[in-house]
Amino acid sequence: MTVNANLCALHGSYLFSETAARVAAFSQENPGKTLLRLGIGDVTLPVADAVVRALCAAAEEMGRPDGVHGYAPTAGYPFAIEAVRNGYYAPMGVDVAAEDIFISDGAKPDTAGAQELLSPGAVVAVCDPVYPVYADSNAMAGRRVVYLPCRAKDGFAPPLPRERVDAVYLCSPNNPTGMALSRDALAAWVDYARREDVLLLFDAAYSAYVAARDTPRSLFQIPGAQEVGVEFGSLSKSAGFTGLRCGWTVVPSANRWGLRRLWARRMATKTNGVAYPVQRAAEAALSPEGLAQSQQSVRYYQENARLLGEALRRSGYVVFGGADAPYLWVRCPEGLDGWGWFDRLLRQAQIVCTPGEGFGRCGAGYVRFCAFGRRDEIREAAERLGMNA
Repeated sequence: MTVNANLCALHGSYLFSETAARVAAFSQENPGKTLLRLGIGDVTLPVADAVVRALCAAAEEMGRPDGVHGYAPTAGYPFAIEAVRNGYYAPMGVDVAAEDIFISDGAKPDTAGAQELLSPGAVVAVCDPVYPVYADSNAMAGRRVVYLPCRAKDGFAPPLPRERVDAVYLCSPNNPTGMALSRDALAAWVDYARREDVLLLFDAAYSAYVAARDTPRSLFQIPGAQEVGVEFGSLSKSAGFTGLRCGWTVVPSANRWGLRRLWARRMATKTNGVAYPVQRAAEAALSPEGLAQSQQSVRYYQENARLLGEALRRSGYVVFGGADAPYLWVRCPEGLDGWGWFDRLLRQAQIVCTPGEGFGRCGAGYVRFCAFGRRDEIREAAERLGMNA
């Protein structure tokens, strides 16, 4: 037996596992210190009341002989699919066919699994800095990954590839930089993909945080995108489903490579669907009541980002993001790289952030702060950052 050499070649630990290990070591050495965790992007507010009611009702239903639900349909229950169509896409003016929507347990596993649509020799482009899953999942499969440098002078927007690639991962609003692509920028990507016969894999996990009215929340708001795009949606950050796990992937029938059939076949092989109570919860989250309640949490996190960004700027730091995403991308103090500032903040201020180097070469010299904490924690972090500027 031989092991996967591509997996062996990856960095020894996943970025967030490494930061967690350092934090755990610090806590063990300093048991009396209270940490403010602004690193991993996990929500802290409860899910909406409408979601709780739906979960409870579905669980009770499953406890009755006439309410038993076994394996879910591979693509999801029709009620959940219609909730995505009507609650998410319709308000944007986007028409997505029901048969093109696949309910899943979140955007992370689907963005990782999307590379299975590609041939083993396909070349994949990702932004740099990048959410590690896009690059790592393709590296595990032995594909060549091309990095598109995203720099401050360009607003961290990725440039079009200079070489031939088969697929490009885009995330807007972006994780980790917190920046969103404009309509013109996204249209340029769709034009490029149609011209060069390239698949666009669009992660819209943070779409609920878009503040600017004309900034697209979906790739499919751009004409022609359904021909060359696949889109991943998630309730994790919009409705607090990080612990419930529910999202969706849209693979349009209009796609020029016939990928919808292939994705359906992959799903049939690899999943037995998302739990019935979770899909009922997703339906509730995308209802008018659920959307209104969840949006209150989104606004809460947006205010956290504003407060944190103001504090950082007052202390003299250069800050990006925070307006259209729950992340702030902050340039390190002179003389420190991301890991260096991470360690200093941990030891001197007991603040946990994420080093930019973990997101790629172009992340060097930055750290990412997330705004998912409680308001009192955000205010305390702002004060500590000022003291440790």
